[in-house]
Amino acid sequence: MCAAKRIEQWAPELEQIISLSEPIQELAEGFGGAQGPAEGPLWWGEGGYLLFSDIHNNRRMKYAPGQGVTVFLEPTSRANGLTRDLQGRLLACEHDSRRVTRQELDGSLTVIANSFQGRRLNRPNDVVVKSDGCIYFTDPWTNPLPAEQWDLTFAGVYRVTPDLGTLTLLIDDFVLPNGLAFTPDEGVLYINDTRRGHIRAFDLLPNGTLAKQTDRVFAELRGSEPGVPDGMKVDVAGNVYCGGAGGLWIMDAQGKKLGRIVHGAPATTKGPLINKDIKCTEQLRCDAV
Repeated sequence: MCAAKRIEQWAPELEQIISLSEPIQELAEGFGGAQGPAEGPLWWGEGGYLLFSDIHNNRRMKYAPGQGVTVFLEPTSRANGLTRDLQGRLLACEHDSRRVTRQELDGSLTVIANSFQGRRLNRPNDVVVKSDGCIYFTDPWTNPLPAEQWDLTFAGVYRVTPDLGTLTLLIDDFVLPNGLAFTPDEGVLYINDTRRGHIRAFDLLPNGTLAKQTDRVFAELRGSEPGVPDGMKVDVAGNVYCGGAGGLWIMDAQGKKLGRIVHGAPATTKGPLINKDIKCTEQLRCDAV
């Protein structure tokens, strides 16, 4: 039985972010399935529409306010996380092809990464782009098939230089690295671990890699309700938004839990979109507040 939709306030600061009486609107439903939920919401500002990945059905969907949902692209290699680079090009983490790609402005595809030290990537999950053009992505093993001898033996988080010439393994001790996001000043990278139920934080070194000695748990998001950390975003004030037990959790820059949006679905996947406050939830629906 799904929980009733509501906004839970755990600290007074939540009211500076969202009105507690704001309704939670269901924008669309019926996506996702055994091979993956609906994830990767990306607001396309100049077009005024939302893109998101319907992984199970191997489609990229488009939601336009007042027009509803249509198929934007099919097939997509069961793409998951989506983002845009500094030139406005679309980056996608593709599950079936086990790679990260970039759609050029002429429509052609460029492979950002598909292997590390001669071994295929696992299943790239989520991707962000830093202001210097470097690309950071998570690569957990979520393949339902058993690993083969030419597969990697760990789940990694990687950095790719803007010229695509250097792929660096940043860290390999996550069980299932998933969503990732920078603080507004890009001094800290948040990475959540779905299996461990928490968000970790790392200071960045001047060369863009992680200062591993600064590794700390930023927030624990486990609870009795269904739901685990997945997609994650940070707003201009440094507040962090991440799926967790029972819904979408909202924390300040110090990790203080301010509240939770309970949307009634079993899990919150890639989201939310801070500029339009749209999130995607497993089962699946897209909701707005």
